Amino acid sequence: MNFTVLRFDSIDSTNTEALKHARLGADEGLCIAARQQTAGRGRRGRNWVSPRDAGFYLSIVLRPQLDPETLPLITLATAIAVHDTLAEIGLKPDIKWPNDILVGEKKICGILAETTETKEGLAIIVGIGINLTSKRFPDDIAQSATSIEAETGRAMKFSTLETFLEQPLLKLVAYWYERLLEPGGAAVVRDEWASRSTYFSGKQVRVTLSNESFTGVTDGLEPNGALRIKRDDSQLAIVQAGDVEKLRTDLD
Repeated sequence: MNFTVLRFDSIDSTNTEALKHARLGADEGLCIAARQQTAGRGRRGRNWVSPRDAGFYLSIVLRPQLDPETLPLITLATAIAVHDTLAEIGLKPDIKWPNDILVGEKKICGILAETTETKEGLAIIVGIGINLTSKRFPDDIAQSATSIEAETGRAMKFSTLETFLEQPLLKLVAYWYERLLEPGGAAVVRDEWASRSTYFSGKQVRVTLSNESFTGVTDGLEPNGALRIKRDDSQLAIVQAGDVEKLRTDLD
């Protein structure tokens, strides 16, 4: 896959801009990057705080030829790419289903995949936000989030970090996306995701859905990437979309 990166000093949302370009016929591989987002967003309509030079904000246009039920695995494939990029700079990341990358149980990256119909067929926009510094975190997320600077103890110029992250990340996104498209690729992505995630199996969690909340233990993935939970009431729940948080214990 060939990448073309359009860079903005400030933009409302890299995902919103990428969606516009996709509807206008942009080729797969177009990337929108920005130093600041004024209306960044996360899953379920949440605001994504995006101060200038505080994060790495990137959205990628994809046009996958996949069965509809396999499309959620694009988020998992992207999470593998981000995980391995952060591991290359010495961090010890973990993947929390469905779209967060953690270091020490604190969020360092979020991934947001959105779809749109275009004249050229379905397009998927994959947005990636990586925290570069913790200095500008609002008080309400300071305790639950971390950054590359906080974890490495090194302050780096934004331009240096951008280049450092962008090149290996895009190569890894392409690699895992192309693996997913191969015959048998869905199983490969699920297995590779599982090997990088402590949330895959045996993690005590609380699950919050739109209409209920319950606790249980993670029990692997469904073929489409949905998370299986053995509920405390012994029922098996298949979570297609929702929030999953590790349950705190007296030892934490």
